[in-house]
Amino acid sequence: MKTRFSLLLIFLFSIHAFAQDIPISGTVVNAEDNIPVPGVNVIVKGTNRGISTDFDGNYSINVNQGEVLEFSFLGFKTVEVQIQDQISVNISLEPDIASLDEVVVVGYGTAKKRDLTGSIVSVKGDEVADKPATNPIASIQGKVSGLSVVNSGRVGQNPDIRIRGTSSRYNSSPLFVIDGIFADNIDFVNPNDIQSIEVLKDASSLAIFGVRGANGVIIVTTKQAKEGKLTVNFNSSIGIKNIVGEPNLANAALFRELYDEQLVNEGLTPFGFYDVFNGDTNWVDRIANESALIQTSNISIQTATEKNKISFGLGYRLEDGLVEKEKLQRLTVNLNNEFKVADGFKMGLTLNGLQDKLPNNGGFGAALNATPIVHPIHLDVRPEFNGLYNQLPIEIGGPQIGNPALVAEVTKNKNISERYRFVGSMFAEVDFLKHFKFKATVYGDFNSFRSRSYVPIVGIYVSETDDIENFNGNQITRVNQSSATVFNFQQDYILSFDKDFGRHGVNATAGFTTTQFKFENVSGSVEHDPNSTVGIIPDNERFWYLNVFPYGDPSTRISNSSQSERATSSFLARVLYNYDGKYLLNMSYRRDATSQLAPDNRAQDFWSLGAGWVVTKEDYMDNVESLDYLKLKGSIGSLGNQALPGGTNYPYYPGVSQDATAVFGSEVIAGFIQKFEENPNLKWETVKMWEVGLESRWFDNRLTFNANYYNRKTEDLLVFVDTGVQTFFDNFGEIENKGFEFEASWDGNFNDNFSYSVGGNITTINNEVLSTFEDAPIFANGTASRTITGEPIGHFYGYIVDGVYQSNADIAALPPSTLGNYAPGDLKYRDFNGDGEITPDDRTVIGNPTPDFTYGFYTNLKYKNFYLNMDFQGVYGNEIYRNWGNGNSFAQFNFRADRAGRWDGSGSSNWEPRLFSTDYNRQPSTYMIEDGSYFRVRNLQFGYNLDKKILERLNIQQLKVFANIQNLYTWKDTSGFTPEAGGSPTSFGVDNGGYPVPVISTLGLSLTF
Repeated sequence: MKTRFSLLLIFLFSIHAFAQDIPISGTVVNAEDNIPVPGVNVIVKGTNRGISTDFDGNYSINVNQGEVLEFSFLGFKTVEVQIQDQISVNISLEPDIASLDEVVVVGYGTAKKRDLTGSIVSVKGDEVADKPATNPIASIQGKVSGLSVVNSGRVGQNPDIRIRGTSSRYNSSPLFVIDGIFADNIDFVNPNDIQSIEVLKDASSLAIFGVRGANGVIIVTTKQAKEGKLTVNFNSSIGIKNIVGEPNLANAALFRELYDEQLVNEGLTPFGFYDVFNGDTNWVDRIANESALIQTSNISIQTATEKNKISFGLGYRLEDGLVEKEKLQRLTVNLNNEFKVADGFKMGLTLNGLQDKLPNNGGFGAALNATPIVHPIHLDVRPEFNGLYNQLPIEIGGPQIGNPALVAEVTKNKNISERYRFVGSMFAEVDFLKHFKFKATVYGDFNSFRSRSYVPIVGIYVSETDDIENFNGNQITRVNQSSATVFNFQQDYILSFDKDFGRHGVNATAGFTTTQFKFENVSGSVEHDPNSTVGIIPDNERFWYLNVFPYGDPSTRISNSSQSERATSSFLARVLYNYDGKYLLNMSYRRDATSQLAPDNRAQDFWSLGAGWVVTKEDYMDNVESLDYLKLKGSIGSLGNQALPGGTNYPYYPGVSQDATAVFGSEVIAGFIQKFEENPNLKWETVKMWEVGLESRWFDNRLTFNANYYNRKTEDLLVFVDTGVQTFFDNFGEIENKGFEFEASWDGNFNDNFSYSVGGNITTINNEVLSTFEDAPIFANGTASRTITGEPIGHFYGYIVDGVYQSNADIAALPPSTLGNYAPGDLKYRDFNGDGEITPDDRTVIGNPTPDFTYGFYTNLKYKNFYLNMDFQGVYGNEIYRNWGNGNSFAQFNFRADRAGRWDGSGSSNWEPRLFSTDYNRQPSTYMIEDGSYFRVRNLQFGYNLDKKILERLNIQQLKVFANIQNLYTWKDTSGFTPEAGGSPTSFGVDNGGYPVPVISTLGLSLTF
């Protein structure tokens, strides 16, 4: 019996030992990018047995049959797996917004997002890394509420970027902060080197930037290495760009019909040279670069030890423009190096470098205007004429419009432009007394432009005279040369404190910062001597210099220069306080002083106050199961705007300009006058803003919903006043922007293999000019844009068209017009003020370039290792002013195809006027206004992440291949290439013929090992 009992104990112990001795191993990766996650806790649930994954995300642990393995890591959703005969368990961890105590970059440091009361939207670098844009901000169009991005298809051109509307007369662009240094744009940063982009929108987050923060701030942080093994990433893509949305223009047959009818209407004979002008040319197609090439290649290397972290990136981009011979070549470099000198003391440096070989930027304006009846090239049996470009007909735009093919092809490579930019910093940081940190940083931003160009003598065939003339009448070759240098130097000395006192948490920052700005420009030109036996300056770039011996004529050599310099110094402070993570208080202060204003008025104070309440932290919210997180927040503050009109650097120090000369005897003395009167009370614009909002997460954090109401008022607008008697700068006027922002997203799974996420945002914008100087209207030159009290900034101003006069009886029955001669078939302008006649006083607001709202949304689908990401974007409620295709009083241009529906008799048309060369129908009016609303399939990307089992065998962390299509289709009602039209704060939304926003199709791969 005793023996049997002993055998039974031995048997049970053996079973227990066997059951506990099952080795389970596997790899834990990030579900978003398939990269291993080190440090994941792997615990046998309900026990104290557990391990952590190594640097490669690998683990191995002994488990009993039926026990549950729990995989947990900060920032990711916990995964539980019951062991049932497995020997290997591989895990993909999904990010968990609820558990992620997200740290975001703010002004002069970082902070936990939970402690902030402001509006900050963070965009991961992955969102822009694989998109085909030279400027990273172009790739987040439609992704951030309150952020307006108006893109241009012109190669290398920056988008028009505004945050929460247009708030100043001279500049509404946000401030960019790249690794701590202030900059005016971001185009020198390689999208592949970006770790994150933060968009700051409210007073609470912006006040610490003082006079630079009123238009919003976009903070860019480049990649830094994380402690662990060496990581190398290579990615490359190649693609093509194609024109879409080409305007409908008259072909040769329609042009002949319309032009001859116009001549007859004017009492003239039909055009008499159709025998020599017998072409049928689509000039847009003729100069377009079909399937323009775009290719990028990037490599980054990251390595880190306990002492040193290094990240290095190198990128190359080659992009053709949509017009022939346009080409951009760009080389970028990024370096981040951080070295731990001792415990509590580290030093580091960052560098972003850029070399650009800039394109010869052309356009399609001439192609839209040029008559289609001309062949681009003259074909003739006479060798001296054969192969020359044809001039357009003398009476149909010849003197005004150059042959578009000649401009695009013959003048190719006659301009050599290069840009070099180096933006870097060095810092030293000391941690002391456990909770204090002091960081001293110096920054430098060196930006250099160099340009050389050549003006050749080009022969062109003139059909009417059967002769050769020089294109543009140019008889002299000329060389232009210029260089410009911009240097910014910045210093930051920042002290920070971060500590929790029981339930109280304090994060405080204080500092001193200075900036210095220097600009220098030198330019000149020289021509050849037509009387010299040496001859013209050769068409060879090695001779395109001012000292082009022996070809340049020294007597024609001219030069010019300009320069400016300014400096600022600032004190700043910020306190982020929270009680029990429940009640939040944010306070910021900054005092800015500048060398540009009067000594007694050069320093200004800016501040903000924000408060928040995390409602779900209250005990009585514990039983609300559907609501996981709710924060109510609000902020108020005062900021500044130092926007100045172009060419003005010293609004208090006017300088002098040349005026009339005086003669004393035989000597001529140049006269000089002060450019404008000083104003010792001049100060920067003041921007007062406030907002209220909420942040929430619902249904186990699957639903995120955020909402804000914002109000931003710019007071004491800085304006240049010219009364006709006096000229001076003054502070006068107010602009208000207000509206709502909504953001929502939902994450879910159809099953274990199929997951999805959807989300979107919408922003409403209500812009109003509350006052201007003496309530006088501000007109933008050359457009119908006007700014005046009580209306949106830059609105369109003109006449309302009520149709077309159908007969003389129709004219007699309506109020007479004082705008000029008119007849049946001309536009019928409304007597808006009801005084019984049509006068300039009947002009009114005919359109608003600011949308009622902007929006964007996305859908991401993932099935096993395949994924499909779809982005959509649009605007609604704005108008576009068509500033092309309306005829011209100085030259005959091509017709829009819509002119085929012109009025040619009673009842034939009530919108398109008769064909008649008259200024009457060219008055700014609703005839030129088009609906600027559009909806666009912004981006589609389909990709595949190689299976991790294969990657393990190849010793590769990640391999992704993808196909991307950008701007696949746009639903629009405008007649131009694109419904997008940027511009200045007081003149935007004007379509001048424009430049297409192309469809860009790319194939790419990303490899990490």
